[in-house]
Amino acid sequence: MIPDKILPDLKYVGNENKKLSLHLFFQIIGKIRMALTPRRNHWWNITLYVNEKGFTTGPIYIDNGYASFTMSIDILDHEFIIFKSNGEARSFQLEHDLSVAQFYERVMEFLKELGIDVSIHPKPFDLNIDKRFDEIEEIRHYDAIYATNYWHVFLWIDSVFKEFSGRFYGKTCPVHLYWHSMDLAVTRFSGRKAPPMPDEARLSDREAYSHECISFGFWAGDDNIQEPAFYSYTYPSPEDLAREELEPPKAKWIINNGTPMAILTYADLKEEDNPRKVLLEFLESAYQAGARRAGWDVEALRVPPLSEL
Repeated sequence: MIPDKILPDLKYVGNENKKLSLHLFFQIIGKIRMALTPRRNHWWNITLYVNEKGFTTGPIYIDNGYASFTMSIDILDHEFIIFKSNGEARSFQLEHDLSVAQFYERVMEFLKELGIDVSIHPKPFDLNIDKRFDEIEEIRHYDAIYATNYWHVFLWIDSVFKEFSGRFYGKTCPVHLYWHSMDLAVTRFSGRKAPPMPDEARLSDREAYSHECISFGFWAGDDNIQEPAFYSYTYPSPEDLAREELEPPKAKWIINNGTPMAILTYADLKEEDNPRKVLLEFLESAYQAGARRAGWDVEALRVPPLSEL
């Protein structure tokens, strides 16, 4: 067990395959949710959520809304669970040698047993894996310790992001996990449309970036940034954004896909005496930087204390 009130270690290097196994599990249940859920703006209908036991799709409505089901990756008990609103349930253990193909086949079999008809695009998205899920036998690296640390970190960050999101009056997405890139994110919108993206841009990007936004998130590392980190970027990226100061002093601007992105590494945050306060300061400083440079009405969008109302 991880001691209460201590952020656990979370490393990318050396854990790449453990993370990838979890990532592919997320993609499978995320694609099922996407196939069965009515569209919402900016793909808000396809995401996953952190909860008190792990990660979940939340309710997915079926039978014209007369029934629903949830799919959850229970990190506390290391099992996958489907629960239907009529009380039926199915589950299986997440064992170390469970392959992606086995996970996929069991999930689809359970859905069929429960009378839930669904078809998904059967290949991973944006992971350079040109195989169907049911063919991926070589990726079988679920690790209970890594998954537990991963979830504990995301559970804590989820709470901080939700506090931060309550400080903004404008359109804000739920705090949710995008399974394509495996990042926990919350995004604020100015209310103005963004310039159209080029015709060759992916549909997923054109829908995600249809309006001006400042996004904040956390991911557990990838090939480009090989350690867990918090990020923020402004879209469209305003001129001289990287001239703005960030908090804490260890936060920095990097160039990502040709534009500035604010970065605070998880390792640096862990060293702070009050990581919650420092993370909120990072998020606020990145927001102020992007909002000022992009000409947002910062004061009108601020949620004041109740004493000011």
